[in-house]
Amino acid sequence: MLKRVFIIHGWDGCPEEGWFPWLKRELEANDFTVYIPQMPNSAEPRIAPWVAEISKAVGKLDSSTYFVGHSLGCQAIARYLEQDRTDAVIGGAVFVAGFFSRLTNIGNNDLEKNVVKEWLETPLDFRKARRHLNKSVAIFSDDDPFVPMDNQREFITEFGSDIIIENGAQHFSGNTGTLELPIVKDLILRM
Repeated sequence: MLKRVFIIHGWDGCPEEGWFPWLKRELEANDFTVYIPQMPNSAEPRIAPWVAEISKAVGKLDSSTYFVGHSLGCQAIARYLEQDRTDAVIGGAVFVAGFFSRLTNIGNNDLEKNVVKEWLETPLDFRKARRHLNKSVAIFSDDDPFVPMDNQREFITEFGSDIIIENGAQHFSGNTGTLELPIVKDLILRM
């Protein structure tokens, strides 16, 4: 069965940023089909259009479906899985710099405050999302300026995710020099 990986970028992101093109090439060299959809209005991300875009890109979930999320993309994946009505269990997910409970150094203007409020305060039924997850890993950096380390709590308690802490990786962004992320490739290949 064809293995598909969907890489979901974060707030104000795009498919060409940072480590996404590198990961796409690496996984395609290992016989995965990789999709990096451009999420709608990424400068002002909203839950409903992001979940709809993931649903459109994925089509039918199955055991050969994998997700990689970065930052807000992690939560978008969880919200998509929460809304999927099938009993499909996916191959796995890798969440990079994901959050559910708290952000720092963001929300400095009305637009940012409104976006942060929607994503942090809109209820998420973790049980519905988790029913699709066979295996998940959440990766954090000890010096992330936006995603505090306490965000790992939900990944552990709600998803049963394994946790990996990287030192000095900041927010795993291209603008801070993260153009490859071999750990993500290795995790997907082992799932």
